[in-house]
Amino acid sequence: MKALVLQQTDEKIVSGIQPLTTEMLPAGDIIVDIYWSTLNYKDALAICGKAGVVRQYPMVPGIDFSGVIHHSEDPRFQVGQHVLLTGWGVGETHWGGLASQARVPAKYLTPLPENLSLKQAMVIGTAGFTAMLCVNALEEAGVTPDKGEVIVSGASGGVGSTAVQLLSLLGYEVVAISGREENSSYLQSLGAKRVLPRSDFTHPAKPLDKQLWAGAIDTVGGELLANLLAQTHYNGTVAACGLAGGFDLPTSVMPFILRNVRLQGVDSVYYPAVNRPKVWQRLAELLPPSFYEQVSNEIKLEDSVEYAKKLLKNEVTGRTLVNLRG
Repeated sequence: MKALVLQQTDEKIVSGIQPLTTEMLPAGDIIVDIYWSTLNYKDALAICGKAGVVRQYPMVPGIDFSGVIHHSEDPRFQVGQHVLLTGWGVGETHWGGLASQARVPAKYLTPLPENLSLKQAMVIGTAGFTAMLCVNALEEAGVTPDKGEVIVSGASGGVGSTAVQLLSLLGYEVVAISGREENSSYLQSLGAKRVLPRSDFTHPAKPLDKQLWAGAIDTVGGELLANLLAQTHYNGTVAACGLAGGFDLPTSVMPFILRNVRLQGVDSVYYPAVNRPKVWQRLAELLPPSFYEQVSNEIKLEDSVEYAKKLLKNEVTGRTLVNLRG
């Protein structure tokens, strides 16, 4: 088998494709032959040696993958079964998906829904799974399509693209925020009513601003999130799932107290295994065939380092799939 392996030498992170044997894989109940993985923002940080992602070395990055079970020591999973994995610290503390094979604990795996292919599962991947959790959070908070516009930040990325598509399919009027003007047509094709420049939201936020949004899905954090909170309707909700723009939140308690605004954090990494199949089934039922072609591009494992650098420079749109069998 082959894998992208990260090594730490003299406080410098070195990445490269290496041959590995199955015996070298970390402990687990299941061995999976990986067909597809992806490049996410967290993967790009790890591959490019940014601090705070990988906890131990050597490490095989890749926070999600889909494939076929090669060996199983758990009666819930059978050899030949199609499965997927997102989260659980894979690619951070446990070797991940940018390899031909992985060995993982059985609790990390989710059976592939019958109406999804292995490739489609990774077009969705961690990003789409997170987007669905954000949409569910807005619905559970009472943000319905009749309440007004819902805005999505970081809309050109994997989470944002999928969130725009899901919200549009569910009848919401969607506004997208993007730092790349050339992606406006792409986002409108996914269902965005209009696209606003990120620069409109990067100034210091007022404690309260004009009420514009019934709800929001934020993948950026920082000043942008503070501006969204100040602009959210009374009784509105912001689902926050990312911090690409920073982990500080320069705001006040005024939106929460005076407008009853809810800030709902969304974590997909340790989302309970028992609830995951239902989320994946909803994704499989909602997303149309056209989505899988619109939001994805495919690379080989050997291209991962180059594309990781592009991702951190905001030069990648949508989802980047890594073909482990190509």
